[in-house]
Amino acid sequence: MQSLGKESELAVKKDQQYLWHNITPYSEKNPPMIAASASGSWVTDIDGNKFLDGMSGLWCVNVGYGRKELAEAAYNQLLTLPYFPLTQSHMPAIALAEKLNEWLEDDYVIFFSNSGSEANEAAFKIARQYQQQTGQPYRHKFIARYRGYHGSSMGSLSATGQAQRKYKYEPLGGGFLHVAPPDSYRRPDGMTEEAFNLQSAQAIEDMIIWEGVESVAAVIMEPVITGGGVIVPHQVYLDRVQEICNAHGVLLIIDEVICGFGRSGRKFGHHNFGIKPDIVTMAKGLTSAYLPLSATAVRKEIYEAFKDNSDDYGHFRHVNTFGGNPAACALALRNLEILEQENLVERAAVLGQRLAGEFAGLQDHKLVGDIRSFGLVIGIELVADKASKQPADLSVVKGIIAECKSKGLIIGKNGDTVAGFNNVLTFAPPLSSTDEDIQFIIDTFKAVLNGSWAD
Repeated sequence: MQSLGKESELAVKKDQQYLWHNITPYSEKNPPMIAASASGSWVTDIDGNKFLDGMSGLWCVNVGYGRKELAEAAYNQLLTLPYFPLTQSHMPAIALAEKLNEWLEDDYVIFFSNSGSEANEAAFKIARQYQQQTGQPYRHKFIARYRGYHGSSMGSLSATGQAQRKYKYEPLGGGFLHVAPPDSYRRPDGMTEEAFNLQSAQAIEDMIIWEGVESVAAVIMEPVITGGGVIVPHQVYLDRVQEICNAHGVLLIIDEVICGFGRSGRKFGHHNFGIKPDIVTMAKGLTSAYLPLSATAVRKEIYEAFKDNSDDYGHFRHVNTFGGNPAACALALRNLEILEQENLVERAAVLGQRLAGEFAGLQDHKLVGDIRSFGLVIGIELVADKASKQPADLSVVKGIIAECKSKGLIIGKNGDTVAGFNNVLTFAPPLSSTDEDIQFIIDTFKAVLNGSWAD
């Protein structure tokens, strides 16, 4: 890669002086890449170096960079109506809410926010209030999973099952409980994947009973744990979780912030499993990250419990100044049109199968413990020892990522999650990636892993 030029040296100096980065340790010796432009799946830094973004930013640029039609959709709406609060209404929000019901293939009412964290915060408040207003005043607890991620705000971080994200920020919100995830790779010897997943689901029912059925409001989970290590459940797991929630009057909240909008090879991740959530939260791919926007979709019969005007506190007393911004809604509508017109949901399934198939040959590599995929999301778990499944040292994970970047490929990892288990390399390129883009990912990663990391 090229050395820093004068322009980038000045930019790095100002960056270090003025900018505080997301979830990144400060380092003078390892300055950040400063992006200047992007098109398709490729990002160019201020020195002209090009990188294929194998992570779509943060799992979010689903239709790729540089979409003029998305910029135009936002621009035209900004000229017409740049802002209006959803204490009242506007047409872009109405149209998008209708379109989301079409994508969800069910009957929901939509509450708009700005981020995945906020969408989950709204879901928690809705779940608690709903339980109170339907004669269950003590149902306030939420069951989530270790290794799962649901956001950085205090409530959503409480639901997150990643200890390293919480350290030094606790105590957080009360009433959030966690069970082990269905990590089939680390199941007991001799146990089938199906049996292990049923056992993992049973842990949720056990928790509900041990805590007291009358105290549990909802279960929250991603269809597939993504940022926590790409942990893909067996079909029986989500089937059983749905049964458990229904049997005990517990709401099922499905977090589609990453898995939604085609990333899974279906419109939403839960569509792969055939379940019907009570609440669906979404963000990221809704606008392909071109503008901030998120949504909390609430099943119609749950929404009905908030319509009693005889109770001064019966309505949902939650406000979001920028949630459902007209320009963001207009852009989101155009984004969904692109996903449909270019068949990008279906393409995600095809590209995911291709990546998974090509990477399957790496299973015999001494560092590769497990390879997991879900649509166009791939996780490669690195180990120090195949027999014991001891996780690879973080220096190995970082070294492979750095070498990929030196060859023009950006990949990710499950960083700052659970101590000792930040050992999963992640791939989530734009759904619009070309065949040549995918081949570049395959060739580059194989060259890195089979090169200096082969011995």
